[in-house]
Amino acid sequence: MDRIVKAFFNSAAGLSHAMRYELAVRQEVLVLLIAIPVSFFLTDNCWKRLALVGVLLIVLMVELLNTAIEALSDHVTPDAHPHIRIVKDLGSAAVFMALTLAGLTWLVALVERLV
Repeated sequence: MDRIVKAFFNSAAGLSHAMRYELAVRQEVLVLLIAIPVSFFLTDNCWKRLALVGVLLIVLMVELLNTAIEALSDHVTPDAHPHIRIVKDLGSAAVFMALTLAGLTWLVALVERLV
């Protein structure tokens, strides 16, 4: 149980750091907080609500991983390096894919609600 508690506090510290220093994380958390109540208006189906909120949690997860990759890359070499640039671009592409999935999921739910 002690290990679980320590893991929780480590996770909370990481999220707290990201919220303080990463604009993208703050924006995605804000969207998530707005989206949770909006999901109740879009659908009565619990599984669809879970999907709507879940894709936004996936975006946040990928963003946190991308932030970690960028922080590690900057620690390894703060200078511009072509290989580090590729690593950062791949992380950015992963965030873009997660955002695309989230956008499509919400678009389908919205169209379904309006039709």
